[in-house]
Amino acid sequence: MGRYRTPTVVAAASLLLTALCAGQAPAAAPPARIGIDDVTAEKLDDAITTAMREAGIPGVGVGLWVDGDGSYVRAFGASDKTTGTPIKTGMHTRIGSVTKTFTITGVLQLVDDGKVRLDAPVSTYLDGVPGGDRITVRQLADMRSGLYNYTEDPRWLDVFKADPYRAWNPKELLSIAFRHLANFAPGTRWEYSNTNTVLLGLLVEKMSGQPLHTYLQQHVFAPAGMNETSLPTGAEITSPYVHGYTNFTPDGATVDASTWNPSWGWAAGAMISSIDDLRTWVPTMVGGRLPDGDRLLEPATQAERLHMLPTGNAGLGYGLGIADFAGWIGHNGELPGYETIAVRLPQDRATLVIIVNSDVDGKFGNLSSLIANRITKIVSPKHVWSLPQEAQPNALPEPSSPTAPPASPKP
Repeated sequence: MGRYRTPTVVAAASLLLTALCAGQAPAAAPPARIGIDDVTAEKLDDAITTAMREAGIPGVGVGLWVDGDGSYVRAFGASDKTTGTPIKTGMHTRIGSVTKTFTITGVLQLVDDGKVRLDAPVSTYLDGVPGGDRITVRQLADMRSGLYNYTEDPRWLDVFKADPYRAWNPKELLSIAFRHLANFAPGTRWEYSNTNTVLLGLLVEKMSGQPLHTYLQQHVFAPAGMNETSLPTGAEITSPYVHGYTNFTPDGATVDASTWNPSWGWAAGAMISSIDDLRTWVPTMVGGRLPDGDRLLEPATQAERLHMLPTGNAGLGYGLGIADFAGWIGHNGELPGYETIAVRLPQDRATLVIIVNSDVDGKFGNLSSLIANRITKIVSPKHVWSLPQEAQPNALPEPSSPTAPPASPKP
């Protein structure tokens, strides 16, 4: 059973946004325009396997569901290159920055509970944030705080490369970020920073009185019926799992990163999930309603979440921990060895989930975006995934350029 929420009056300006969301569509919703028949499925098979061959991708899992109008769920290639074990859509995978959608859901639930105000300074809730009296909770959630992104710190990157199994705690990560001056005044522009979401994870813990992983389990995962999703407290990953391959190593060699410790990403990128659970989460996240019909968030709060502002990257808008990729609403993520896309095209009532077990991007750029581009050219030619390279969700700077700023969003 989901959290019961008292109805609120929704401002007229919010109605259009909420009407576009799954679970809150107008009664006379137009029919889905994406069709999945045998011919389309064959085209998708060919497009995905061709992209894998061109880019050297070990394994890909894809789920495309059109509400009441068919689905396409496939897995291609290997989950483990050593054993040759095939990838399967039910396997667990690390989802990188898709984690942010859950953390910020927790923040927004606390807004609905009257414990947090979006436009309050973060210093109202957390001490020790440089300039925290001028940075709002909203600016943390929509990536406009100006706070330095700790995963760009060259010294931290050297430490991470030397020992990717090391455990990190949030205060260590923030201390790295806070050694640097802010990049700009709060609210003046958009810049993706994991520091923002780590702070929001601490805010959830303080204002709920629970560890973040416990809060999310009780208030998000369980109500949504997501039994394969968790925020690990260490390097654990539930079997069966997809092995992830990365070349983010001191010598550029490609290795299996599946047991690397993701605690450096924590509230910003450490979660584990599966294609089936992400299928459940995407319409819940975009529509603001749980599968049983209860509200995940109040309609006005959901509308705030979906209010997309420009990022400076063509075709990419960003709300409160959620993005608009040429009409596809949701998030993507990457951390060493893993790439994920979890999005919905509301007007077509379509949900798309992609997992890739490599971040060795090479000449094709982000691998999950390559797959998404090939898929959307076929199924939604008016909404083709074409995220620019400078807005890709790299977890860390490219191995060939360890001091270059990482692309965003991430991890």
